Amino acid sequence: MEGKYYKTKESVEEYIKAAEGFDGMQLVEKLKQVLDSNSTLLELGSGPGTDWEILKESYTVVGSDNSPEFLKHLRTENPNGEFLALDAATLVTDKKFDGIYSNKVLHHLKDNELLASFKRQYEILSPKGIICHSFWKGEGTEIFKGLFVNYHDEGSLEEFYKNYFELLSIESYKEFEEGDSLLLIGRKK
Repeated sequence: MEGKYYKTKESVEEYIKAAEGFDGMQLVEKLKQVLDSNSTLLELGSGPGTDWEILKESYTVVGSDNSPEFLKHLRTENPNGEFLALDAATLVTDKKFDGIYSNKVLHHLKDNELLASFKRQYEILSPKGIICHSFWKGEGTEIFKGLFVNYHDEGSLEEFYKNYFELLSIESYKEFEEGDSLLLIGRKK
């Protein structure tokens, strides 16, 4: 069952319904402070496309997902959009970007996968490229609806990005409860 949640049409429809009314507008506003408009941006884990819609207002955004069902949904809803089938850990693409964004996606990666992802993000970013990622804040791991969830705090995240990115900001914010989330913004070294 692990990892199958976003792979079925039923689970994707369930997620889209559950996610209604939630978006990353506050995260995108923070991104806009450090990444120029019209920059090229890769969104990891575009899911239902809510943040992709917000991002495309300011950036030349390419969406991505590892779920064929989400990709089908994204391409149907946004026929003029560009969406790549990408695994957030390996990021197999020859494209380069000025920024990489994700909203609660990278917490599905195990520690070794997260380290590999940051290394790969470094490789596909242009010089001085920006990363902007949100995570659930906490400790440990769990399986939630068949999905692996890896919680982080400010200190644990530093171990993953420090060799590749200069920290611009890391802050707690509220998604459901005060301080339940972290937003990390960094610049390629």
